[in-house]
Amino acid sequence: GPAPAMGCAPARYLVFFQYFGTRYSGVMETKSDQALVGVQNYLEKAAEQLRPSSPIKFHISSRTDAGVHALANAAHLDIHRPPGKAPFTAHQLVQGLNYHLRPEPIRILSAQRVSSTFHARFCALSRTYIYRLLLGCAHHSQIPVFERDLCWAPAGGPLDIPAMREAGKFLLGTHDFSTFRSLHSEFQSPVRTLLQLEFQRAPGFLAHHYQHRGLEFWEVKVKGRAFLYRQVRRMVGALVAVGQGKLAPEHIQELLELKDSRAFPPHAMAPASGLFL
Repeated sequence: GPAPAMGCAPARYLVFFQYFGTRYSGVMETKSDQALVGVQNYLEKAAEQLRPSSPIKFHISSRTDAGVHALANAAHLDIHRPPGKAPFTAHQLVQGLNYHLRPEPIRILSAQRVSSTFHARFCALSRTYIYRLLLGCAHHSQIPVFERDLCWAPAGGPLDIPAMREAGKFLLGTHDFSTFRSLHSEFQSPVRTLLQLEFQRAPGFLAHHYQHRGLEFWEVKVKGRAFLYRQVRRMVGALVAVGQGKLAPEHIQELLELKDSRAFPPHAMAPASGLFL
């Protein structure tokens, strides 16, 4: 009989990618007539340039909000190529996508072929976020220009890191995190498991080359299987309020026990700029 047509079954790939999130509406696709567009719009536009025989959809592992950055997010995609064309190698896919992403601060880090049953979101075992805090800024004009949009410099003097560490222990483990989610996410279960929450000193970008007037960078590292909408930013904001003496560490446990997003202190949510997936 006739030879089977080549390239009928699509090739599925897992890709890791990073982006500077400031100028995007978030990672997820948006209607393209908005002022800010999603990272996914640019990924799919770049993939179109590879001339697949059907449109390519990126299935993204972790949703990130407007202004949030990713050091490494993941997605899977299926590529149908025209008959007679071999599937792209991982190297060709990375090179091709990055070529067409050039004007954007979005970079494909790696690609690999995966089985057709693999799913980037449902197969993810855990997600880790880093939140970068800048301490020692009396005024936002003291933020180094190279750090703008890449950290949060909370106003009002130094932070009590030991108190923040103590408060963070209440968040570890499995809890109903209703108080720490945005009002708009009522449809998902509020029960989540926090596997790790750590504070560590971190270097600033090239800070050793100029007078940095006692500025100190700290990273809050948070790891869990999955997070609620805005959960990390609300947790970090509440911990900073503890560091400023506005809340006692025990208040974090009280907030958890209230299980009510309206109980969250007003204006305490950390901004998107310091958050990295």
